[in-house]
Parts: sequence; C-alpha cells; structure tokens
Amino acid sequence: MSTNGSAAPAVGTPATGVAPSALSANAAASAVIRVEHVSRWFGSVVAVSDVTFDIGPGITGLLGPNGAGKTTLLRMMTGLAEVSDGTVTMFGEPVRDNPPLYRRVGVMSEHEAVYPFLKGRDFVRMMARLRGVEDPEAATEKAIGLVDLAAAAELPMGTYSRGMRQRMRLAGTLVHDPEVLILDEPLNGADPRQRVHFQALLKRLAGEGRTIVLSSHILEEVERIAQTVLLIVNGKLAASGGFRAIRAALDKRPYHVRVMADRPRELAAAVVRLDSVDAVNVDPDGALIVLSRKVRELQVELPRLAKEEGISLRRVEPLDDSLESVFGYLVER
Repeated sequence: MSTNGSAAPAVGTPATGVAPSALSANAAASAVIRVEHVSRWFGSVVAVSDVTFDIGPGITGLLGPNGAGKTTLLRMMTGLAEVSDGTVTMFGEPVRDNPPLYRRVGVMSEHEAVYPFLKGRDFVRMMARLRGVEDPEAATEKAIGLVDLAAAAELPMGTYSRGMRQRMRLAGTLVHDPEVLILDEPLNGADPRQRVHFQALLKRLAGEGRTIVLSSHILEEVERIAQTVLLIVNGKLAASGGFRAIRAALDKRPYHVRVMADRPRELAAAVVRLDSVDAVNVDPDGALIVLSRKVRELQVELPRLAKEEGISLRRVEPLDDSLESVFGYLVER
C-alpha cells in the first residue's frame, strides 16, 4: 500500500493487521522507504508483526500507544536493528549494514544523552565531522541557524532546557543535509513557540523534497504537519493514509455532531426521523449530540429541516473529525 497521501486509505484491525494491496507503478517509483512483511520478535514476544507500507517524500507521522512497536519499527527502518522476517529498503537498498546509505539519512532517537559540558556549537561540529561533511564549520552554522539557536551556541548543553537540547540535537541531525529524516519524539520538552518554529522548519524541509518520518505522542502536532499517518497498534499496522480518509473509512463508527439551536428538544424530535441519523441525545446544556453514519446527507438535511420547523441553528460542529478521535477508535477496537 502506498502512504504518499494520494492513495486511498487502508484500514485494518489490530488483531488482523492490514493486507497489503498491489502497488501502482507510480507509487512504487515514489517510494523512498519500503517496509515489506516485516516482523521482529524477542524470544516469545512479538514486537512487530507482518507490517507492510511505503513512505514517499513529505511528512509521515508514525503513531501508536506505548508498547505498540513504534521504536522497534524505527530502529529497523534505520538499520539499527535487524528484522526477524521481511525486508526494509531505502532508495531501493537494504538499510542494514549499509554505511554509504547512512550518509543520506538523519536519525534523531527519543533517548540520547549529550555531554553536559559540551557547547552546542561544539556538539553540532562534532556531528558534522563524524558525518564526513566537507566544510564542517559552514555546515555547523547553517544547522544551528535552522533551529534558531545561534544565541545559545556557545553555552554548555547542560545549561539548556530540554526543549533547547532537543533543538540542538536536531541541528546535529541536519548538519550533513540528509535526504531522509527519521525523528523519534523530537518535540519532547519544547515550549509552544519552539513547537511553532519546529513545525515550520519541517514543512520547509519537506517542501524541498525530503522524506520525513515523525514519531510523536502529540497528536495535534502530527495532525497539523503530516500528510500521511501510520497507526501502529499491538505491533500491527492498523491504518494508513490521511487521517480524515481513515476516519471516513471507519464505516462502523458513527460520527458525533454537536448541534446548538434555539429549540433543541423540538429539533431533536424532528432530527431523529431523518434516515441519516442513528441516534440523538440532548446534553444538559441543551446541545444535541447527533450520531450519523451519513454525515454528508445530514449536512444537507439538517438546515432544510430546521427551516421547515422554524428553528434557528446556532452552531453545528463535528466532535470527532480529528486525528485524536481516529487514534482513539483504532486503539479501542
């Protein structure tokens, strides 16, 4: 299945996973990272089970509850861990034991210690030299500028806040100008201003044609910047695609729509007769919570019905048209 954002979403259950579909020629050509029937087990514990997906240029969010297998999957995608079964390739090459390929990849792990006495600039310069960058001084200054930390570059990293450390680590990840970025929980400890800057930076990098994989537990952040999401539940790929398309594919889950009107109980009595409505509840504050599996029909029928009944609609809003609701549905199933 392709996860470049243009393909139809694939939705499976944590119990059975997702059956891979045939790749079109265009999707296959655009795949930068390909994970095919990958499993990883530790003794009798299965961390990842028969996972298949493609990742193309742009930002892909990797999501899942704690213990779902995200970090194990990222380690296999970067060549840091061996697969028990299946294959992982990047640019058509195997990722395991492939040093030339690693020069094209920037990896930022969730847990990574830094020497507290090391100045930020020295840390990034060290990363540049380890990567064999031709002009480490110029690359260091460029990377530090990208993360907006030039003013703190001469301070020891032990004096940084956690968010500042994360940003300087990101500079070290970017210093060799990688084509692929794999970031595991990069927003940990960042304040709101830093998050806005980080989002803008990732969008800019993706706009330059880079492939970015972002693992995060902050669903709102992923919702804002990722064109595609991969939802991992119990070591299996539960769904992939744009989150709204995934939500639309969850046919068994009715949408919750909140409706505010001047005569809510009269509207409830009328709305419940609509074919597009499964159920109606009236909250103590007078709001109607309408459950519908045919939201498009409801959007047309509701204003028409209110007009016929002489009822004024004050507000109509979906309650679960978000990545958070999609995540919750799939994890609960």
